[in-house]
Amino acid sequence: MASRRRSVFVFPAVIIGCSILGGIYGPGLTSANAAPAAQDDIKAGFSNFTKIYSLVEKNFADQVDPDKAIYDGAIPGALRTLDPHSNFFDPRAFQLLREDQRGHYYGVGMTISASYYGNGQTIVVQPFPGSPSFKAGIRPGDVILAVDGKSTKDMKLDDIADALKGPRGTKVVVTIGRDGSAAPLTFDLIRDEIPRNTVDEAFWYKPGIAYLCIESFNENTSKEMEDQLNKLGESKIQGLILDLRGNPGGLLNEAVAVAGHFLRKGQLVVSHHGRSSPEKNYFARTGSGGQNYPIVVLVNRYSASAAEIVSGALQDHDRAWVLGENTFGKGLVQTVYPLNYDTGLALTTARYYTPSGRLIQRDYSHISFYDYYFRKETDSKNLLDAKSTDSGRTVYGGNGIAPDEKYTAPKLDTFELAVSRKYAFFNFVAHYRGTHNDNIVKGWEPDTAVIEDFHKFLLDQNVPFTESEFARDHDWVKQQLRLAMYSSTLGIDDAKRLSAETDPEVAVAAEAMPKARALLDTAKKVMAERLNQSAAK
Repeated sequence: MASRRRSVFVFPAVIIGCSILGGIYGPGLTSANAAPAAQDDIKAGFSNFTKIYSLVEKNFADQVDPDKAIYDGAIPGALRTLDPHSNFFDPRAFQLLREDQRGHYYGVGMTISASYYGNGQTIVVQPFPGSPSFKAGIRPGDVILAVDGKSTKDMKLDDIADALKGPRGTKVVVTIGRDGSAAPLTFDLIRDEIPRNTVDEAFWYKPGIAYLCIESFNENTSKEMEDQLNKLGESKIQGLILDLRGNPGGLLNEAVAVAGHFLRKGQLVVSHHGRSSPEKNYFARTGSGGQNYPIVVLVNRYSASAAEIVSGALQDHDRAWVLGENTFGKGLVQTVYPLNYDTGLALTTARYYTPSGRLIQRDYSHISFYDYYFRKETDSKNLLDAKSTDSGRTVYGGNGIAPDEKYTAPKLDTFELAVSRKYAFFNFVAHYRGTHNDNIVKGWEPDTAVIEDFHKFLLDQNVPFTESEFARDHDWVKQQLRLAMYSSTLGIDDAKRLSAETDPEVAVAAEAMPKARALLDTAKKVMAERLNQSAAK
């Protein structure tokens, strides 16, 4: 991700898969009456497809796999001609989608990945706090050698993940290889329900200023947020930092509920309409309950879909000061249709609009999908789509939500890039824990001996650097080692909190709280003047 503070936690991921979320989960296909001419065109198209497929099946040099040809080729290929977000889900992908939306699954509770050494091994990236794997003592960096006695050497990553899942209360035996352990370790795990929480624990960043991060939007997000605010004591909040950086989106209704929590009851959150779907408006149902503390929302280029609905609604109603980069720019709504054989179709059925009426979808008509997802230019805007916030500030559509205040995370220098690309902090900590018995507690910091061990580890791993570079970035190395050690020993929740507490952008957000307060006061004054003018008429 772009944020410098998250370098410890970022591992290879497919952002494209996440970014199609954010639509409405539909109950199924609906019937529609097509015009006769359109029906004739459809029949002709199907006839040509059948002829082409028949020729391929009979004459292709190798045996044709029907599932691969149709479900991996024809259908996704057809959808790619429509837009970047319509997508077909095979049974496994559809199951994962529903798990993400429901916010839980049954298994042992850990993230796994191919080894970063490229040796074909599968490693544990992170056991989830409180999960069976976490309680049993499985660590980040552990190598999964076998599951239920079956070697993982020739298994695909997806197959290993599926083998670890299963009905609640069932047993799975995981054989682990660990740096520093001469013999493999065996863990007898009992599968359990694994919650996929999307809201990190809220905490006081400084007196009166609360911090809350929402990572995505599933069926439980609004409740999780309210629980965290209640636990913290929302009535005591004098300012809130709402972190939506890297949030790929999710469920529309949950975005409406989250935004509605901070708005006045009845205020418009978002609207959408499409060729076959009438315009629908979504309003704040409960409202803020009189809570009117200032809010600073953090966004970046990876904040998409439902995250843009929230930030756009709060910005249009002058409820929050938005800080960061232009967001992703996804203004398309997908309805997910369950199909036969446990497959599904996410089809773009509408475009959504912020309360001011702007469409934030980026143009994708003249670029490749790769350039669409991984664009370099983020600051453009559609000058023809200029709208106004409640207080009269000008905002634009066409390229995501533009921040009220721009913040770009500092770029990593050559040494920092080389270390990060080798996942050196993650791998070093796994190695260190296997060869040391240090008692890691909150407040731990790497001493001179640990820094020297890391220096030697970099040399052993052939990471290119000079002594002057290492000396220059000493403080950065120390901080990243601390984050990696927190993540490995205390858990990802404590690491995330430390990351936020030491993040320079969060510090800027705290300093921007007076701007958010001034925005609220100005909007309140403007609205009062408008009411008075209306009453005078």
